[in-house]
Formats: sequence, C-alpha cells, structure tokens
Amino acid sequence: MNVKQKKNLARILIAAACLIALNFIDLRGVGKFLLYLIPYLIVGGDIVLKAIHGLKNRRPLDESLLMTIATVGAFALAIHDDGDYNEAIAVMLFYQIGELFQSVAVGRSRKNISELMDIRPDYANVETNGGLEQVDPDDVEVGTVIVVQPGEKIPIDGVIVDGNSTLNTVALTGESLPREVSIGSEVVSGCINLNGVLKIRTTKEFGESTASKILELVEDASSRKSQSEDFIAKFARIYTPIVVGCAIILAIIPPLIVGNFETWLYRALIFLVISCPCALVISIPLSFFAGIGGASRDGILIKGSNFLETLSKVTTVVMDKTGTLTRGNFEVEAVHSKNLNFDAEKLLHLAAHVERYSTHPIANSLRKAYPNERDDCTVEAVEEIAGRGIRATVNGQIVCVGNEKFMDEVGAKWIACRKVGTVIHVAVDGEYAGHVVISDAIKPHSVEAVAEMKLAGVENIFMLTGDSEKIASKVANELGIKNYRSELLPADKVTEFEKILAAQKSGKVAFVGDGINDAPVLGRADVGIAMGALGSDAAIEAADVVLMDDDPLKISRAIKISRKCLSIVKQNIFFAIGVKVLCLILGAIGLANMWAAIFADVGVMIIAVLNAIRTLVAPK
Repeated sequence: MNVKQKKNLARILIAAACLIALNFIDLRGVGKFLLYLIPYLIVGGDIVLKAIHGLKNRRPLDESLLMTIATVGAFALAIHDDGDYNEAIAVMLFYQIGELFQSVAVGRSRKNISELMDIRPDYANVETNGGLEQVDPDDVEVGTVIVVQPGEKIPIDGVIVDGNSTLNTVALTGESLPREVSIGSEVVSGCINLNGVLKIRTTKEFGESTASKILELVEDASSRKSQSEDFIAKFARIYTPIVVGCAIILAIIPPLIVGNFETWLYRALIFLVISCPCALVISIPLSFFAGIGGASRDGILIKGSNFLETLSKVTTVVMDKTGTLTRGNFEVEAVHSKNLNFDAEKLLHLAAHVERYSTHPIANSLRKAYPNERDDCTVEAVEEIAGRGIRATVNGQIVCVGNEKFMDEVGAKWIACRKVGTVIHVAVDGEYAGHVVISDAIKPHSVEAVAEMKLAGVENIFMLTGDSEKIASKVANELGIKNYRSELLPADKVTEFEKILAAQKSGKVAFVGDGINDAPVLGRADVGIAMGALGSDAAIEAADVVLMDDDPLKISRAIKISRKCLSIVKQNIFFAIGVKVLCLILGAIGLANMWAAIFADVGVMIIAVLNAIRTLVAPK
C-alpha cells in the first residue's frame, strides 16, 4: 500500500472503532448526534467536500453527491426520530472500503506498468578529459560514444564499438533469458548491462530510441477507450440523472397520495444509494487497465483497451512468413555457377557487392558469406527494384541480382535449382551467371504457436510470403497451415489481405508481421500485431499490439488475455446491472432497507473490483 492508501485504511479503522464504541453508550438528543457526526466526518468528510465542489463546478451528478444526499437524509431522519445513525455512517464506511479495494487493484495494475517504466534511463555516461560525465540523455547527439557500466541501463539505441557483455532484456520482452553482445552488436535502450563495460556509438536521438517509443506507447494506451468503456461512460451520464429524478418523484408523489412522508423519503434515500453506478464506472475501466498491465508483464504491449477488445473478437489470423514464423536469419546454403566465366567464389563476390547497401535479410546473408568488401571493386549506380532485386555497376559491368522475374526482364536465361530454398539469380551484362541458394529456418515455437492459436479459437490461419511456391508449401506443411499465398510482391500482400477481409463473415482479422515491410497490411488489419519489435520503429508505429520478442507463441497468449478480459467485463456488467435493478425495485416498494442498499452499491462494487483484478493473472 502507498501512503494515501494507508491513510484511508486508518480512517476506515478509526471510524469503524468509533461506531462500534458508540453503540455501547446510551445517548440521546444533540449529544448523540454530535458524537455520531465524528465518525461520519472522519470517513466521509472528503466525499461531502467532493459533492460540494461538484455543485460549484456544475458537475453535480456523480457518486459523491448521491452518497452525500443519501447519508445526510438518513441523518436528518435519525435526528427527527432520535433514531439510528448507524446506517448513514455505514453507507460512507463501506463506500470508502470499496474505494480502497479499487485503489489497491489499480495499484497492482500500475505495478506491472511501472516495472516496464523502469526502462526509462536517468542519465548517459559521456567520456571527457576528467573521466565520465553523467548527462541528460536528451542532450546526447547521434554518433556520440557513450559508456555503459555494469548494472546500468542502456540509455540510447546504438552499436557497440568496444567491449562485450550480457544484457537483461526482461523489462522489454518479458523473457528472463539474457542476451550476449559484443563489438558490432546493435543494442536498444531499456536493456540492463549485467557485467562488462560497453562503449556504444549512438544511432538515434533519445526521443527516437526504443525505450522512449515504448513509454510513449504505454502512456497513450489509457486514452484509447474500448466500446464497452464508452458505453459505460454514456450510460452513467444518462442513468444518474434519471435515478436522481426517480428518487425525487419517489419522495414526493406517493406521500401526496397515501401520506407517510418519512417512509417514502427513507425509500428514496435507499433508492439513491442503490442507484450509485460505482461498480460499473470503476470495474469496467479497471478490467481493461489490468488486462493491459498483465499483458505488458509478458512483453505484450497493447496500445489501448479498444485494441484489447477487438483482439478478443479475432477469428482469423494472417501471418507474414519471414521473421514471423521463420527466423529471418538467412544463410547461404549453396552457390551454383552456370557460366564458365564465373566460378562460385566470384559469383558470391558479385552478389555480395551488389547487395552491400541493402538492409534486407537476404543481403545480410550474402555479406556474411562474403565479408571481404574492402577490395578493389568499384560499386556504382545501385538501384533497388521493388519485388525484383538490385541492379548495380561493379567495375564497369552491370550486375543484376534478384528473382526469376528480374532475370526475365533483363533477358537472362535463368536455370531452375532443385534445392528447396530462396534462390537468388545473378546476371552480368544480361548474361546468366548462376544462382545462390539461401535457406531460412523455422522458429522453434512456430509449430506450437499455430496449434495454440487453433486451440484459442482462431478458425482461419493464413500465411503470406514473397517466397516461391515450393518454399511456401514446405513451410506451410511443416506448420500445419492449410491456407497460404506465395510469390507475393509487397503490393500483392495488401491485395490478398483485402480479399481475406472481404471473405470474412464474422469476427475480426489480425495480421502479424515484422513491422518493417508489412506496415501497409498492419495498418489495414482490424488488429495489427508486430513481431520482434526490439529496435524496429516501424513495428511500434504501425502495429496495434507489439510483441517485444519474436516468439510466435505470444500471439495466442495475447488473444487469450484479451478474451479473459472481455469475459470479466461482461460478467461485471450483467452482475452489477442485474443486482441494482432488483434492489431498486425492492427498495421502491419497501422490501429493501439501507443495509441492502449498501450491498447493492458497495458490495457489488467490491465483488466487481475483485473480479476485475483477475485480469492481472494472464491465462496459461
């Protein structure tokens, strides 16, 4: 508990002790009123002040005013009859107990968020003549070399230029497995350096670094309301004035017909206490907040409760292949020369040089297979052709590296390869030189991830890829995916996805991709889910749900969390409204007293809040 919660608990205990003690003292008249007023003001004084401020600010119809009118009215009736003050104080006492429960529940949710907020760095170490100087991360320019010592957070994204260490990424990914890094490794802000001293050349400004982007995402999440939350907010705005009007009618009209003003006033006060919409107004947003908090603990960042609600309705999942279901770490498996002028080494040499400036995973694999880029070759006029490949001039020769369509366009008579893998063809001055075979392994959890999605209620699973039919068929069969589309250009992916959306009769469609080249489809989906977002700005910007590691098992986990959350929301709505309607009817006809009203208001709120915090525990 925080300080405020402890103070509220102390007030509740003191007021309860005073109330119990007063019941053992025989009091009458003004003295009795004054003594009972003490515990009332201790536990309910702030509620009365809120009601007064609401009247002053022209926002009167809230639970504070309802509680104040009901309890002041109960006090007035007790003064008139020299009767029982316990009910008025009990209403405030139990209302504050409900508020305390709600505060503790929100605190537990915020704890998960605050653990994520621990990724925010306080400073960056910059080397000066006198040693290390701690500076504000906002003041560090791109290209500056910063020093991160053991136990410190990496403040800004960058590349290691000196040192090696192990990083703790649990705050970002939810996974406890440490990551080994060394010279040349790209590192992102928010990770904790566990052992060695690292020197890092920054590649981004602090405001554009991963930690800043994630914190901005989390802070904005609460502003995106779900349909359920919007409904409850509108319901409360309409419902509260109606029940206040009904209470006034109940206090005035029946006494004019049948008399007995005090009885009907008492029933009207009971009606007000019962009608307070606390359970709905508090528990529904809390359910979503707790769901988002529980998901963040698992490294699943959901950008708002609206996306959490939509995710619960997903019945179709469309996935990109590379980087989502497969590792995306291509390796050269074979080099086949088909021209006497080019042996295997020269073929690989040319392909690596042409792909030198590309960021595509295939280009990385070629450069890795032929790392000697610092030779006498001159690479000029590099041109990347979307969905085809790359053309460049190497030592005066025009070298084209890409797929079969590219070879057809440049007039090179390509030769098919029997090996299953991504085949990169090479043509020099329009003459076919040969091809390089590159393979990409399926991720360890991909097969299990597909099975878990089916168990989670996903009816249709599609795989989209730019790879050949042969590769796509092989991967789809291994994963148990019946529906797949192959040989797709980036624009084709959008077209295929539009067809899937058009064929969807019920439920929502989610798209899962790496967030870099899949941004158009991520934005078009009902829910866009980005895989492996560490270091990927495009993933964080384009997606609605961000999985901070590249484990496809988190897809089904995110769906399960959302469905559990929405199930709890519906339970709370039906339970709260059902009990209130029943008690309102009983109160209006005189079959419910103030204690029943207390249960209908505070009791229901406490039960709803306790139910809501179950969303903190992610389903297995």
